[in-house]
Amino acid sequence: MERTKLPISVNSEIRNRMALAQLLGVQYNGKRNLYNVLGYKKDLNWEDYWTQYSRQDIAAAIIDRPVKMTWRGAVQVIEVKDSETTALEAAWEGLENDLKIKSKLIRLDKLTGIGKYGVLLLGFSDVTDKTKWGTPVIPSKTLKLMYIKPFGEYSAKIQRFETNPLSPRYALPLFYNIQVENETIVVHYSRVLHIVDNALESDIYGKPRLEVVFNRLQDLEKLIGGSAEMFWRNARPGYTGTIDKDMTMGSEEESKLEKQLDEYEHDLRRILINQGVNLQALQAQIADPKNHVDVQLSMISAVTHIPKRILIGSERGELASSQDQDEWMGIIQTRREEYAEPQIIRPLIDLLISYKVLPKPIGNEYTVSWQELYAQSTKDKAEIGKTRATALKEYTQNPVAQDLLPLEAFLKYVLGMDDDEITYIVTLREEELGNLLTEEINFEESEEIAVTNDNINEDESIIE
Repeated sequence: MERTKLPISVNSEIRNRMALAQLLGVQYNGKRNLYNVLGYKKDLNWEDYWTQYSRQDIAAAIIDRPVKMTWRGAVQVIEVKDSETTALEAAWEGLENDLKIKSKLIRLDKLTGIGKYGVLLLGFSDVTDKTKWGTPVIPSKTLKLMYIKPFGEYSAKIQRFETNPLSPRYALPLFYNIQVENETIVVHYSRVLHIVDNALESDIYGKPRLEVVFNRLQDLEKLIGGSAEMFWRNARPGYTGTIDKDMTMGSEEESKLEKQLDEYEHDLRRILINQGVNLQALQAQIADPKNHVDVQLSMISAVTHIPKRILIGSERGELASSQDQDEWMGIIQTRREEYAEPQIIRPLIDLLISYKVLPKPIGNEYTVSWQELYAQSTKDKAEIGKTRATALKEYTQNPVAQDLLPLEAFLKYVLGMDDDEITYIVTLREEELGNLLTEEINFEESEEIAVTNDNINEDESIIE
């Protein structure tokens, strides 16, 4: 396998990271190193992040929960609102139905966050044998996207970089070595969508999402694992034995006592029978780790911007407050606008349009439509309706309130309705008042006719 060729800028960045890693935890001019004392690892790699994500619950929540919420609901491509389906819209919907694009992008998002980057392998119809992977994509109307496959940093290693400073792809990947099942294929960059999150100086490598909280995750392992071990060791007490001063223990008695103690230790015996030895239970020491764990979770929440109740899960009794929910929805909305759409969806769509797999949009513009994050649940709507009904009842029963605050102002500033809702309600009210007025007029006219008929009948009977 050809050795990866790194441009000077990439080599420099790697060296700088390694040098900075050696300074972590250094205090008192090198006389103390907190990382060594506390057992923290300085040089982290993909395997460290992957192991943490695979085995630790909070680490998995840090990666999974923002991704799950970001991609919730349908993701649509729209050219013209309130019109018939366009060619681009139909083509994208067809790809989504055939290839399950959104589910693959969810996996890509997670893999990108675990490592320094992620890639999406685009399987086009022009790859008739393995060697074709290493050739550039030639745009064609007959080109078809057959499948897409997400890979993380570990499975998609950069084989070669562009080293020509005059090239527009200077310091960017030219070829990848991608591990597909049991074989490695060399893939040209035009067949790959390279995704980076938390990028700083580099366009190739981002900051793994678990890196900044890795020490806190290790502290959680110590606290929670140590708490379980502490309970395990102290739930059944240890014993100390004092031999009577007048007791002489021979080898046979000593052997029997050792056998009993061994059986007790391994839960084969619950009663100890001895003579001349006074056994006393050691006092158990079990500390509650709740406050210490809470501190670690607060630190993780502060750095990841995931509200603590969201991070640990609010579905088990303690519901997240409305403030937590609002903050969380704002974070997810920002993540959609600043990462998921401009870094993942649009680059994919634009690439497929440039290869003529998707048709060009009308006016070269399109919109990515996400499911509304702030959509109210049935319960929320019922609670709002109940509150509004109570306020409306008090308003209509108080003539002074109606004189001070017109109906339209009450609907807008007290009930929080928008202009369209107010217009609709006022229109219905006027129509209802008009119908009542019409019914009243019709009723009065019918009464007049009835009186007239009665008078005519009375006159006729007098004449008779």
